[in-house]
Amino acid sequence: MTPALVLAAHGTRSAAGEATLEALAEAVRRARPGRRVELTYLEISSPLLADVLPAVRGPVVVVPLLLATGYHVHIDLPEIVAAHRPDAVVADRLGPHRLLTGVLARRLGRAGLRATDAVVLGAAGSSDPAGLADVRAAARMLAVRLARPVTAAFASAGSPSLGEAMERLAATPAARVAVASYVLAPGFFHDRLAAAAPGPVSDPLGADPDVAELVWHRHDEAVRAAQTAAGAAGAGSSRSSRTTSRALASRDGQVSSPTNIST
Repeated sequence: MTPALVLAAHGTRSAAGEATLEALAEAVRRARPGRRVELTYLEISSPLLADVLPAVRGPVVVVPLLLATGYHVHIDLPEIVAAHRPDAVVADRLGPHRLLTGVLARRLGRAGLRATDAVVLGAAGSSDPAGLADVRAAARMLAVRLARPVTAAFASAGSPSLGEAMERLAATPAARVAVASYVLAPGFFHDRLAAAAPGPVSDPLGADPDVAELVWHRHDEAVRAAQTAAGAAGAGSSRSSRTTSRALASRDGQVSSPTNIST
């Protein structure tokens, strides 16, 4: 049975942010017509992941609409899945990935990026060092794409802050500082990026077809990993069963011929 895809976004109080995430979910549906795709939220917005998971029949793959690792990836999401749908397969977070790099570069171009601009990759931030490392990795990928340095900076937890990054770059020969918005949708964090930057700020990643493609890529990765794990567990169970049978036969004094086990 083909699994349903359940998208798990953070949640937002921004109507524009919710509309953007709905548009992204629709782009994901268009990429594979006929597949069931449900948009859910970890908190704030509705429907909540905790409410949707028990209602979906058949196998489920959950893809987090999260750009970096952190509390929601390691704690919040696994706890919800364990409590409401322990059989669900959970995919990796979206970033960093080359598909996001391409979207970031296009968004910057539309924002008016110049050859002389310094570039900041503006992200929400995290108290998890691994989450900050994910954003810095995305900044390095964007730097290669743009052939110029890119500074990762954070709107909340993390160093450097947006203000610190802007201050440092203001002391360089760069004419302006352009901010690449490393957020999926409009809302609190994108507003903070826009408020901190006097120069151009790109739109959120949004419902770009490459983001939808990346969602399915993470889905497919998770399905393959689950199938591999199931196959390995089945092979191990088969070996154990056959070994036990031979041991019992030997104990009972029966003679058994050699067994060829192939996997």
